[in-house]
Amino acid sequence: MARTVRIEPVTRIEGHAKVSIYLDDAGEVSEARMHVVEFRAFEKFCIGRPFYEMPGITNRICGICPTSHALASVKAGDAIMGVAIPPVAEKLRRIFNWAQYVQSHALSFFHLSAPDLLLGFDHDPATRNVMGLIQKYPDVARKGVRLRGIGQEILRILADKSIHQAWAVPGGVRHPLTAEKRDAITALLPEAFASIGLALELLKKCFAQFAADVEIYDFPSLFAGLVTAEGGLEQYNGLLRFCASDGTPVEPGIVNERYRDYIDEASENWSYLKFPYFKAHGPYNRAEYAGMYRVGPLGRLNVCDFAGTPKADQELAEFRRLGNGRTVTSSFHYHYARLIEILFSLEKIEQTLREEDILDDWVRAEAGVNRLHGVGMVEAPRGTLIHDYRVDRNGLITDVNLIVSTGHNNLAMNRTITNIARKYVHGDVLTEGMLNRVEHGIRVYDPCLSCSTHALGRMPLAIRLISADGRVLHELSRN
Repeated sequence: MARTVRIEPVTRIEGHAKVSIYLDDAGEVSEARMHVVEFRAFEKFCIGRPFYEMPGITNRICGICPTSHALASVKAGDAIMGVAIPPVAEKLRRIFNWAQYVQSHALSFFHLSAPDLLLGFDHDPATRNVMGLIQKYPDVARKGVRLRGIGQEILRILADKSIHQAWAVPGGVRHPLTAEKRDAITALLPEAFASIGLALELLKKCFAQFAADVEIYDFPSLFAGLVTAEGGLEQYNGLLRFCASDGTPVEPGIVNERYRDYIDEASENWSYLKFPYFKAHGPYNRAEYAGMYRVGPLGRLNVCDFAGTPKADQELAEFRRLGNGRTVTSSFHYHYARLIEILFSLEKIEQTLREEDILDDWVRAEAGVNRLHGVGMVEAPRGTLIHDYRVDRNGLITDVNLIVSTGHNNLAMNRTITNIARKYVHGDVLTEGMLNRVEHGIRVYDPCLSCSTHALGRMPLAIRLISADGRVLHELSRN
């Protein structure tokens, strides 16, 4: 008889979700689903607010990535005002975004994923967390915590606070960089470079032990991300590119305002998270993963032609040898891509701080409502983030569409956990390590489902295997 295994909640992710694993009559996995169980409603309660309030409202969507939402929002505001922001304001916004990459990717790698990678999937769940990492690898854990702290400190130096900042505004930023602040940021970089070097070394050493898992995470899909006009890695302001699994461009460069011509959103009655898909490969069919594409670190490194900084380009060349020489199609390697992006961000911060005009005090353009529609698109750490606003002549919001980074990866996350469950879930036998592997299939994407963070301690987890007539066949709990 058909049965269902439920994993609730999924642990060591940022937000709340559960997983259902559906077994057929033979006790084999037919499908796995990730349910996002939170309803946020930002698209609705923002209606009627002035567009210039949107950065302050939408950066409350999340306490981990408020910077990303603020930047997407101010870019939509720039478009409504019809302004080109001062050159130094764009540079400062870019540093703001790169600092967000450092802190967010460090959190994902060291706090959320390193316990699996360094301690093992089958390690005791009581210590399979950052506290267990501190016990066994104290220097690694300390450097990981410190690397995230450096990213947070750069944000604080720029914007006077590390979360929910009010610094980036439509038209630019609120205040310029001073020499003292520039020097303070510069002084943090050597330590950060040393820490990311250690992380890369540790990750590469563990590849061999996860060779079987790398294969399970490998499947064909499109990839998407912003690129520069020359095809370089871009995280703030570029063209949206879609590539096939072999790296062939499907759409080489789309202006941000035309994203609706290429992306549509579907919904399912078992999750509040929508399912974006590439329209040209539709219509939407979840069973066949029609229109599926992946974004985030793996997507960005697969669609770009080069990174554009010396150390990151060197790592990118090594990274691509894990695939066909151009693309890497195993989602397991999101971890590696994430670390390369930290390295790239640190290099770009260092380069930009040296530019002659970085202390210029002209950091904001002033204007009113000149357009009734504005789209802001940035590459958040987890992937392409879209803020789409419509306003009336008074600048009041009449419609909002938000496609969050995690949404783009929704189909891919469901495909990944289905692959893992089919490999490790058989019949009535449940093991904690097997269930952790299913959870890790979500963690590799570093989904950000809300502003709640599950990083420390023993998270509650209850799994039940239920027969078609409602009987509990097997129960496993972690609390």
